[in-house]
Amino acid sequence: MSEEPLTWLRVPNILARVTMSDWSEVTRPIPVPNEWTKPFWEAARREVLALQRCQACGHFQHPPYATCVSCMAIDLAFEPVSGKGAIYAYTVMYHAGDRRFAAAVPYASIVVELDDAPGALLAANLLEVPYTEAKVGRRVEVVFEPLNDDITLPQFRLARDAK
Repeated sequence: MSEEPLTWLRVPNILARVTMSDWSEVTRPIPVPNEWTKPFWEAARREVLALQRCQACGHFQHPPYATCVSCMAIDLAFEPVSGKGAIYAYTVMYHAGDRRFAAAVPYASIVVELDDAPGALLAANLLEVPYTEAKVGRRVEVVFEPLNDDITLPQFRLARDAK
């Protein structure tokens, strides 16, 4: 029997064992790229985080759209970004809405605002730490999780160089 990763959570008068979410048994749904999202998925497959940016006003946006959500221009391009940012919002999933995720429960579902793409928010999971480590403002960095030969999913972990 293998040891599961764990940590201890201190709550007043309680010391509780908290395990890390186990994603090894999760079969994730596979995204289906469309004309606007295809460049995002192609970049992710190369382990590059690239977001759509308006060439008229400079606004980054995610998810991708046919027009800029800021100025309505149609001159849009995908540009690489660092993949470093902060948790903007989070929720802890205690119940699997989709039974394919049951093995990972509980897990932290996070929304990340990237340093070099303010306003563009990415939804992901917080990996490699117990779900209790999800906190607004915590520094994170992108990691890439291959789902198959064509789709690689950008996810996040706590930044290794966090101050």
